[in-house]
Amino acid sequence: MDGAIATYPSLKDRVVLVTGGGSGIGEEIVRQFARQGSRVAFLDINVLASEALVRTLAVEGRAVLFRKCDLTEIPALRAAIKAVEEELGLITILINNAANDQRHPMEDVTPEYWDDRIAVNVKHQFFAAQAVAPGMAAAGGGAIINLGSSSWMLGQGGMPCYTTAKSAVLGLTRSLATDLGPKNIRVVCVVPGWIMTQRQLDNWLTPEGEADLMKNQCLKRKLYPLDIARPVLFFASDEAAGCTAQTYVIDAGWL
Repeated sequence: MDGAIATYPSLKDRVVLVTGGGSGIGEEIVRQFARQGSRVAFLDINVLASEALVRTLAVEGRAVLFRKCDLTEIPALRAAIKAVEEELGLITILINNAANDQRHPMEDVTPEYWDDRIAVNVKHQFFAAQAVAPGMAAAGGGAIINLGSSSWMLGQGGMPCYTTAKSAVLGLTRSLATDLGPKNIRVVCVVPGWIMTQRQLDNWLTPEGEADLMKNQCLKRKLYPLDIARPVLFFASDEAAGCTAQTYVIDAGWL
């Protein structure tokens, strides 16, 4: 999907942190915040993809900061956030994007695998928010955008750990919005439908799956990472100053 992107003056020079920003939806979010003139940092475990994104944006004259981080290691996450703030300034926009929708039959799930999937898909969202909240409060406010998933809303099977974790993002969003609202920190949840990242195209999109998707979506086209980056920019900007404690589904009318 191509086309002009709205410009949000309130995003210029804001310090933005994107988790899982090296590929997929996160990559597009990093790219679009950089093009808004934001001071962007992102965390990812995939060094090759992340460094490639940094180089690509540098060609455009956009400098972004990458820090390798395993988000399931909370001390490492806290240290990375501290390092970003020391280099760029107080983070006033956090995009909790990182996730992994690995498929897993119910009968194969072990307690260790369960804990790992929760850590990969929701635990780090809370601890990232916890880490940036004091700086946001000191700066006079901020915005936290948590990425959810429509999979649990659809009752999708074949990945119970993932759908459980992603359903928890909704509760986390509302709870954080209540706790952080008095500090002028907004918290919203953006829920993507089936977004055609390279990972989805390589692993799960089949002709039968695409036909079923087109049958059920109101809009008869595939969605791509830019379809999520656009509303994320809006909710992070001052244009969404009254938006918090809510969930916004971007799924082309699938649900």
